[in-house]
Amino acid sequence: MKIDATDLHFSVLNEKVRSCTDKEIDIDHCVGQRYIAAGLSDKDIRVDGTPGNALGAYLDGAVVHVHGNVQEATGDTMNGGEIVVAGSAGDATGYAMRGGKILVRDDAGYRCGIHMKAYRENRPAIVIGGRAGSFLGEYQAGGIIIVLGNHKDGKPIIGNFCGTGMHGGEIYLRCDKIPTRLPAQVHAEKADALSDEARGLIREWCREFGESEEKFLNASYFRLTPDSANPYKQMYTVN
Repeated sequence: MKIDATDLHFSVLNEKVRSCTDKEIDIDHCVGQRYIAAGLSDKDIRVDGTPGNALGAYLDGAVVHVHGNVQEATGDTMNGGEIVVAGSAGDATGYAMRGGKILVRDDAGYRCGIHMKAYRENRPAIVIGGRAGSFLGEYQAGGIIIVLGNHKDGKPIIGNFCGTGMHGGEIYLRCDKIPTRLPAQVHAEKADALSDEARGLIREWCREFGESEEKFLNASYFRLTPDSANPYKQMYTVN
């Protein structure tokens, strides 16, 4: 099914998506409509344009491809499925996500991956092709974030306060030098080798956006994890 989103109120657009019996849905001329694909589990949705806030909120298994940028809170509290963004993402991408994957071709804004968490087999993942803004992985409790820094201008691939309050999960940063101004509760070390999970996610990102796997798999990475003396751990976990 094809839906022309021109001048459609977000509630009308979302009702069309929910009531559609087709598995595959194409949405054209999207301009800021919110909550697209929220809570869906059985759809394959392609969006052409710029969706509004909370694209894929509570996503529960559906797949969403966006040919353009996305705004704030993409994948908010998503449980499963996949969101692929052929552009950049706004602030709070993957807020409190607890499953599934978000692949962003270009940059992500502030507080990407804030409050990410994992439980048993549910391990959320975010791959950012360009840069991430400040507070990346803030209060991260699980899952994996990878920032590939696919730029040539030499600027840092992350902003300030990366991993503030981090008490679980891991962050991989493709860079040659250890990032500066990291919070005390974050431990950073040169990754001698990428984990199988990280390699698989990078391969998927490369296939999705037509990039060279060799360029990214053979690069230098730093791995960020919670420090063993993390003062936040006692607040969120039970030993």
